[in-house]
Amino acid sequence: MILGNYKFNYCLINNLNKPIILFLHGFIGNLHEFDEAIKILAEEFSFLTLDLPGHGKTQVLGGDECYTMANTANAVINLLDDLKINQCFLVGYSMGGRLALYLTLHFPERFAKVVLESASPGLATETERLARVKTDAQIARKLARTITKEDFATFLLNWYGQPIFGLIKNHPKFATMLESRLQNYPVELTKSLQFMGTGNQPSLWNKLHQNTIPLLLLTGEYDQKFIAINTEIAQKCQLAQLKIISHAGHNMHLESTEEFVNKIRDFIS
Repeated sequence: MILGNYKFNYCLINNLNKPIILFLHGFIGNLHEFDEAIKILAEEFSFLTLDLPGHGKTQVLGGDECYTMANTANAVINLLDDLKINQCFLVGYSMGGRLALYLTLHFPERFAKVVLESASPGLATETERLARVKTDAQIARKLARTITKEDFATFLLNWYGQPIFGLIKNHPKFATMLESRLQNYPVELTKSLQFMGTGNQPSLWNKLHQNTIPLLLLTGEYDQKFIAINTEIAQKCQLAQLKIISHAGHNMHLESTEEFVNKIRDFIS
């Protein structure tokens, strides 16, 4: 579907009279990110998943500004409008969680309840943002040098070796996830990282007190960095509650799918 500067690849599973959950994947993910969770929830909800700009089969038809968080958020709202979805539940993971929080704060009338998995409001200070921009630029250069599929696989193995991901590489479904990640295009991913990375996104810390939507914050017990971030979010945001999922790092929907789904079900039911 072409909407302005975007040709979105999306999947809408519309179960008659069942409320809709919009799922937003993380960096290097795609619209299949939450397939296992959706299988469990299949009889209770309808679902909308999509490839975000720079990922999967979605095509950006305009300039680099189309990859920014503000323009991506507007594009997601335009997609909801086109699909005649006035309001839905929203679940976002990591990068998709940052986008979900932006959407929540800027378009609160569109979402009934919001789940943020391993998400953050960005970085609070200019110093932190500038440092992160430099880090993201280094990662982008590494991605740009991944000429072959083997190069890309090596990049991904190093990426998932970060402490926030805990023991994910030992998970029996890690190889399947890796193969799905390899369907992305490194050149497009670099644009997403450069223009929608944590360093470039608008900081949302000073807007948390304005939130009017119930938020469920999910973090994995092995992801101490995001436990700290989300503890602070919960302190600043009256309508937010934090739940820590056991035996998981940053990616709970893969490592502890059933507990992840149960937390969502309990929250939005």
